[in-house]
Parts: sequence; C-alpha cells; structure tokens
Amino acid sequence: PPTSSCTFRRHFRCLYATTKPRRSQPYTNNQYCTNNHHAANMGKKKSGNRKKKSGQARRNNNNSGTKSPPLDPSTTVCKFYAEGRCKNGDECKFLHTDAKVAAASAATCTTAPPSSEATTALPAGLASSMSLFTPAQQTLATQLCTLPGTTNQSHLFSKWTTDAKDNDKKKALMSKLELVDQSYPDGGLAGYLTNAIALLEKSRRGENPLEGWIPSVPKGEAFEVGTDAFLRSEELGLKEVGKCGFILVAGGLGERLGYGDIKIGLPTELATGTTYIQFYIETILAFQSRYAEPGKKLPLCIMTSGDTNAKTVALLSANNYFGMDKDQITIVQQGQGVPALYDNDAHIALDTEDPYDIQMKPHGHGDIHALLHSNGVAKAWQAQGMKWTVFFQDTNGLAFHTLALSLGVSSKMGLIMNSITCPRKAKQAIGAITKLTKGDQQKTMNVEYNQLDPLLRATVSPEGDVNDESGFSPYPGNINQLVFNLDSYVSILERTKGVMPEFVNPKYADAEKTIFKKPTRLECMMQDFPTVLQGAETEKVGFTSLASELCFSPVKNA
Repeated sequence: PPTSSCTFRRHFRCLYATTKPRRSQPYTNNQYCTNNHHAANMGKKKSGNRKKKSGQARRNNNNSGTKSPPLDPSTTVCKFYAEGRCKNGDECKFLHTDAKVAAASAATCTTAPPSSEATTALPAGLASSMSLFTPAQQTLATQLCTLPGTTNQSHLFSKWTTDAKDNDKKKALMSKLELVDQSYPDGGLAGYLTNAIALLEKSRRGENPLEGWIPSVPKGEAFEVGTDAFLRSEELGLKEVGKCGFILVAGGLGERLGYGDIKIGLPTELATGTTYIQFYIETILAFQSRYAEPGKKLPLCIMTSGDTNAKTVALLSANNYFGMDKDQITIVQQGQGVPALYDNDAHIALDTEDPYDIQMKPHGHGDIHALLHSNGVAKAWQAQGMKWTVFFQDTNGLAFHTLALSLGVSSKMGLIMNSITCPRKAKQAIGAITKLTKGDQQKTMNVEYNQLDPLLRATVSPEGDVNDESGFSPYPGNINQLVFNLDSYVSILERTKGVMPEFVNPKYADAEKTIFKKPTRLECMMQDFPTVLQGAETEKVGFTSLASELCFSPVKNA
C-alpha cells in the first residue's frame, strides 16, 4: 500500500476516501483507501517506442498483419443501421439486414432474439423502417411477425409503405404496441395473445367454465329494515365506519345514456343538481366527521380511464375537491386498454381507416385490483390505520345506505370479502352470488344469470332457478358493491399482484363460430376476486342483502 497506486482511483472509481480527498472527487464510503492516491502515480503511460497506427492502417490490416480486401457492399452489413444510427437511409451502400438489428437489440430484450431466418421474413414496409425504432421496439416487431403458425401478426405491417411521410405514424404504432407489451402483467403482448388463443378456442368449443362445480346457497345475511337483527348488525358496523377507505370505479362515459360527459358529473336529483361525485365526497366527509378518530382523514381512490381521467381531474379542481383535502384523493388510471381481436387466431384488428393504428378496447374494471397494488394504495391505507376498503359504482346514489350494516356482517362473520346484494326473482337478469364446490375446492362468487339456471338444472335442481317461500331466488343479486378486510386484501394483492382471471365473449356471425360480428377482447371483472383466494381464504366470502329500493338505484337506460 505505501508504494502501490490505487488502480480504481486512477480511473476515478475508488469508493474509499483518503485523509485529504480532492473536492472534485466525491467518495461514498467513510473508510480510507490504503493504496496511494497521489496524482504523481496516476495515469502513467507504459514505456516503449511503439508507434500508433493510423486509423486507415488499422482498418486495412487484419490480425496477421496482412492487408484485408476492400469491403464488399453487396455482402457487408451496415453496422450503423444495426445500431439504429445510419443516416444514409436508402442511399447507404451497405446492407440494411434486419437480422443484425434483432441481434443488436437482444441486450435490451427480456426474450431471446429470433433467428436470422425468421427476421428475413419481415414485411417489406417494416423491414425498411426498423431504423426508426428503439432496439426494444425492433425486437417486439420481429417477435410479432414470427409468432408460430397462423398466430403471427405480420398483417399489422403488411400495408406499410416506404414513404418517409408515414414515419411518425409508424413510430406511434410501435409506441402503442410497446406500451401494451409493458402494461399487460401476464407475459406482455405475446402473453395476451397466447391467453386469447386459449380462451377463444374454449369459447369456440362451447366449453362451460362451471363444468364440474356444484352450486349451493352461500353464507350471508338478508335483512329487513328495523328488525332486531338489522339494528344489532348496524350498531356493530357503525364502530367500523371511521376506519374505511373508499374506492370509486369511474372509468366510463355516459354515451349509452345519451350523455357525452363523465357519469360522476351527472346530477343525483334535479332539485339541487348535486352531482354524484359531490354527493359521494360529502357523504364520506360526514362519515369522517362523525365516526373517524380526531384528525384522521378517510381516503378516497378514484379509478379513471383514458376517456375520463382529464375530465375527472378538471371537475375536482374546478370545485375545490368538493371540500375534501386534495391529499385525501388518489386517482389511478387504467391503461389504454387491450388490442381488439378479429378472429380465433387472435389477430389484432387494425383501425378500419388507418393502417398505422390498431383498435383498442377496455380491459374491464377488474384492473382496479392490480392498480391498487402497483400504485401502493392499499398498502398505504393499511399503514394509515384503515381496516376496510369499500368499492362502489359511479352512479348508485343509495350505495352507502348499507355501509354500516355490511361492516357489521363482515365483523361478526370474519369475512375477507362481503358482497352487497339485493333480493332477486328467479331468472332475473342480474348476476347471483353463489357458492360453488368441486371436490375439496370451493369459491363463493358472482355467477351470471344465464349460467346459473342451466347449472342448477344440470346438478342439484331439475327445476333450475326458482323462487323459495320468500318469493325470491335463494341466490341473491350482485350489485357490484364490495367490502374487503384490508389486512387480508393487502396480503392477497402481494401474492397475486391483483391480476384477475380473464374471459372472452365473442359474438359469432356463423354457426361454425369462426367469424366474429365485430372484434372482441379479453376482459376481467373486479367481482371475480374470490377466484384468486386459496385454502381457508375461500371460506371467508359472504353477502349482505337488503331490499333493492334501499341500496340499488344505478343510472341505466330505460
């Protein structure tokens, strides 16, 4: 050490300080380097009389010292094109071979680059445009064009021209595809297509996702207002109201209602014109004032989409967040959706008027769980001392009438997930909360009305879905209002990342189920959360039921 110079200091990479560190050299370790940091020992050149060769000499000699033949433009790949840096375009005299492009981008891709044989089959318009894209985008484009069999997506680029005026559109499409690839949690864009092919094939064959499951009435409680049971459960739940975080699912526009704005901006009634978002916030603030501990704020998270995000933020800002502190509100935005698919081979549908764009569709409100996990919302609420999370819809003004009641049921029954329901008539067109059992497996979840009746007929009830002595079906109607125990919810999100199972529902134009009436997509629903529960968790799902006129009044088409 006394005489040896510090090699790392020489290259300004030593992490250890000396007794007198130079001001220009930051150190990140409090220990001292035992080697010499003196400038006199830094950067000494090796002795010798070797003469540096000129660049031309280095280019013209190979390792044996003999001169190499001139480069042949017809067989030599342009290394700058392979690196995405060639500025000569079509005038470059060297080859612009895309196999090299894929190889160059392998270092930035999580999957192995395709073979050179595969990359030579790229559509001409794509091959001539590869230099426009980042290495990751080049690899993605090549991957899409080399998917096996009939599933490859070469059609996305088959109408591309070599005209430079379309370059911006090409880059925009690749950026969109890359964003989908990065945002889809189960294997990127290739994973989405793989999942789609499997689900589309099951749909084509008419497979029943409930095959083998035996339905039965789930555990839960149905109430009538004013009864002793109602009052006891509500009293118990009132102690929990001040420990809730609220989640508003508001990703939709009111187009089907003939209303071109966000639905939370609709009036709850005409006398005062109070909007849904104002009503919800003022109700949460009332809960906070009466039931929360002093100084504790009850948080609100709003899930928006690309269609509603800007308008939601503007509505809140213009009205000073309707009296709620800005830091109480968290907004999580869904991605731009998932690609629409036009056939059973999961080919992505191009825009009907633009060959440089694709059709996108919403992935469904099941994304809320993944968003709460990826944005750290649920975990943050847990750290703030919240005990429950309450999910509610954008236009149900009666949503909070059942809050205390449902919290009471969740508390005394130890539920992880509690679905708010209303009595439904047999075969009524509303999903039903149902317990399903297969061997030692069980799950309590929503079953669509058009699946429940045939399932009952095929298993436990030859009459199907029928009313009992109460005048209603024993399977209560789901209104997509959910209450979760937050500790359990966070734990399950950590395990699952909030990813919900997907389904596909194509509308077929032919009896053979090979032609779609319009492009379809994979989607997921937030009420399918019970499908990711394991072991004893599956036993802690139930329902709270109250008459629909007291808890369910959504804005729907007449």
